Amino acid sequence: MRIKVVIFDLDDTLYSEIEYVKSGFKEVAEFLSLHVKKESQEIYQKLLYFLKKDGRGRVFDSTISSYIKPNKTLVKKSLSLYRKHHPKISLDQEAIKLLEFLQINKIPIYLVTDGNALVQERKIKALGLSKYVKKAFVTHRYGRSKAKPSAYCFEKIAKLEGVAPEEIVYIADNPHKDFVGIKPLGFQTIRLKQGMFKDVTLNAQHEAKLTFNSIKELFCLLDKMKNDKSLYSSCYIQ
Repeated sequence: MRIKVVIFDLDDTLYSEIEYVKSGFKEVAEFLSLHVKKESQEIYQKLLYFLKKDGRGRVFDSTISSYIKPNKTLVKKSLSLYRKHHPKISLDQEAIKLLEFLQINKIPIYLVTDGNALVQERKIKALGLSKYVKKAFVTHRYGRSKAKPSAYCFEKIAKLEGVAPEEIVYIADNPHKDFVGIKPLGFQTIRLKQGMFKDVTLNAQHEAKLTFNSIKELFCLLDKMKNDKSLYSSCYIQ
């Protein structure tokens, strides 16, 4: 069976999410420099340090507290600025090649991504994805219960395109939630081992049907197959 629709995840799939984080940190650092009386570059490096050390949960708290006494108001303003900033991010070049390849082959492209709707939509705009993507589904627009692993948005796409789940492939990076909800329904799945989950290995229920180390690796395979009339079928369907 030929794949008729391709759905992508966003973060750490079509671009490296750490670039969004760095973009936000730079704006927060400029803001905090006015309050802690330190150079923004020093604060930026401190934000990256606490991100690596402790993760995202308390990065603003820890950074502010390293300069002045704990300040919940500054933390809230920093978080708000981070979420509302217009990110300076771009698509990976290999992602562009893959998107253009799918367009040339007239394969409809969709996005399904979790996260704050306004944040995700700013990312989508900054990446210029509207020229490639038929429709972007930000799951939180439909309620948190519709976030992955829910199959809600995937089933909406299948209905919109009038195709069976078996004719749709989802390309994503997070084995904890990206594939486990849609595999039992017949959707095809590809995992890219990149980003924060690249070293994570879970049981077969959670893993994708196929795994690649990068978009470049996936694209190279598809490019070699471009003259094959059964394009995608031998790659995705057993």
